[in-house]
Amino acid sequence: MAPRTDSRQRFIDAAADLFHTQGYHATGLNQLVSAGGAPKGSLYFHFPGGKEQLAAEALAQSGKQLHDQLDAILANGGDINAVFDALTAPLVDSDFERGCPIATIALDAGRASEPIRQACVTGFESWRVSIEKFLRDRGIDRPRAAELSTVALAMIEGALLLAKTQRDSAPLRAVAAHLRTTFEQELS
Repeated sequence: MAPRTDSRQRFIDAAADLFHTQGYHATGLNQLVSAGGAPKGSLYFHFPGGKEQLAAEALAQSGKQLHDQLDAILANGGDINAVFDALTAPLVDSDFERGCPIATIALDAGRASEPIRQACVTGFESWRVSIEKFLRDRGIDRPRAAELSTVALAMIEGALLLAKTQRDSAPLRAVAAHLRTTFEQELS
């Protein structure tokens, strides 16, 4: 039998993937159990709050993974192009099925579930803070960096949604070019 933490993590990983591509409501418990590779009772053992708790934890994991990826890119001298390359690759590689790992669930279930809504807020805010830190490290003052990071995140999310629905990465390239110009103007 797999260790407890192993089956728990398998459920979270499977849920993160399924919710990312299908959304919350289109993903059923039987599908989560099958993808998690454990009995249904195991799902409720690890997640007494059921699908809602599993979704919130999967969102937290997805949010942290993208936050860590952004931080690593930006901390290692990466720029806006590197960030957009990292966001574009999974979208294109999945034939435009895998956009933002949080947006699908935020739109699908965020209003009906406070734990899911809060996990979405936490994920989005961590990404905004990464962008703000990048801007502040380049000399933009805190209030302006906070404002620009909010605008940048909103533009990125919109570009991901447009790219996914249009099945074309052009919106991401356009937003990357615009943000690059905006940030350069702020720094001059």
